[in-house]
Amino acid sequence: MQAGEGKLTLVVIGVGLIGGSFALALKRAGKVGRVIGVGRSAANLERAIELGVIDEASHSAADAVRHADIVLVATPVGQMARVFADIAPQLPAHCVVTDGGSTKSDVVALMRTQLPQQLAQCVPAHPIAGSDLSGAVAAQYGLYDNRRIVVTPLPETAQAAAALVRELWQACGARVYEMSAAEHDAVFATVSHLPHLLAFAYVDMIVGKADGERCFDFAATGFRDFTRIAGSHPEMWRDIALANRDALLAELDGYRAALDSLRDELASGDAAALTARFERAREARHGWHQKFLRGNA
Repeated sequence: MQAGEGKLTLVVIGVGLIGGSFALALKRAGKVGRVIGVGRSAANLERAIELGVIDEASHSAADAVRHADIVLVATPVGQMARVFADIAPQLPAHCVVTDGGSTKSDVVALMRTQLPQQLAQCVPAHPIAGSDLSGAVAAQYGLYDNRRIVVTPLPETAQAAAALVRELWQACGARVYEMSAAEHDAVFATVSHLPHLLAFAYVDMIVGKADGERCFDFAATGFRDFTRIAGSHPEMWRDIALANRDALLAELDGYRAALDSLRDELASGDAAALTARFERAREARHGWHQKFLRGNA
């Protein structure tokens, strides 16, 4: 069934912020008539039913997808190989499989390995709407309003499958963009994955200091703003870091070189160089923020 012909049966594997908010938005838009949630936690699935995020719950992805029109795999990337392998024998021929992972080259590779007969129906995607919240209670209406969604179709992906995924994300209020998996991973290593690694490393550094507790006692808004994303899901970000390792290693090398340069300027007391660096960064950040605000107005 295509979205324009009636309401779809959606299976969400991993009912949290991303998957739950997708389900809520599509219910509100009238695109889905039945949502089946799959997960390991019975309590989370029960809560998802109570909140109206899903209509039915299952602990078996294979059983849940038997009559699905579309499957969203919203688990950590490290769990996707098992999920794809589980659902492959039971997927209906028409069913479209998409995901919400923050890396895409690895997801494409997993689809090729685990879903070789369903590649025409595979549409990898990445909703740019993360949060440090998790679980069904994190699901919210409007999460994707005017947010960017990147789709990275395979060469084998059928046009109808890609069009359906685009249509559904647009029904969620999102703006859909297309990239290759490699381009996606390079871009997000820079603007998403590296900042998370830096935040985790910085907070962990303070934890290891002899006066770490004293430092935390006096941390204020600057510390809060810089470290917010260090509150993100450790398992998920471990998987993202390892999945995008090559791009992240290049980014870390570049950042280390920038830090070395900054250290040299500080050590030599080069006020002009420090001022120029800070001004460049301030102007670039200000320009980005103004564009971001206009884009999300």
